[in-house]
Amino acid sequence: MIGRLKGQLVHVEQPSHLIVDVSGVGYEVEVPTSVFFELPELNHQVTMVIHHLVREDASILYGFRSFPQRELFRTLLKVNGIGAKSALAILSTMSSAEFAQVIQEQNVPAIVKVPGIGKKTAQRLIIEMKDKVDVTSMDNGDPNQPKASRFANVLSVQAEAESALQALGFKPTEAIQMVKKVAKDDMAVEDIIRICLQLKGAG
Repeated sequence: MIGRLKGQLVHVEQPSHLIVDVSGVGYEVEVPTSVFFELPELNHQVTMVIHHLVREDASILYGFRSFPQRELFRTLLKVNGIGAKSALAILSTMSSAEFAQVIQEQNVPAIVKVPGIGKKTAQRLIIEMKDKVDVTSMDNGDPNQPKASRFANVLSVQAEAESALQALGFKPTEAIQMVKKVAKDDMAVEDIIRICLQLKGAG
C-alpha cells in the first residue's frame, strides 16, 4: 500500500486531480480543494500523505497535507452513508478544525452546506463523529473571543458571501470553493465578494 508520495507535480486538473512523477512513474492522486489551492507550481516538488483505496475495479490514491487530515478522511469513511466523494467534499468545504467545531456545536446547517450531504447524513455524522474529533488544536486567533463564537461569526460571513456570489451567477460549488480560497477570519463580506469577482474576471 502507498502511504506517502514525494515527487514532481507534472499535471493538474481542476479541482481535484493531479499527477505526481516519482522516479519516472506518474501517480494519479485525488485531493480536496483545500490541498489543491496549496499546490506548488507545475514541475516543482510536492509531498503528500496518501490514503490508498483498493477496490475490485480500481486502485485510487487520495492525497492530503498531513497525517491528521488523512486520519479524519479515514474516520469519515467509516460513517454509514459517507463514501470517498463525500469525505473529500467535507475536507474541501472546511478545515479539520472547523469540522471538529461544527460537530461539537451539532451545527447541522453548516454540514448540509457540503455538496452531496443531506440533513439525515449530517445528523448521522454528528452522532458518529462527536467522540472522534478534537477542537483543542484549533487556532483561536482572538484570545478574548470563545472558539465557538469566533467560528460561528466566520461561518456566517462566508455563508453570506457564498449566497451573494450565487445571486451574481456563480454555481453553488464554485461559490463555496472561491470563498474558501480567499476568505480570512477578519474579512468583511464585501471584501470577499470583491476578491472573488476579481479572480473570476482574471480566469
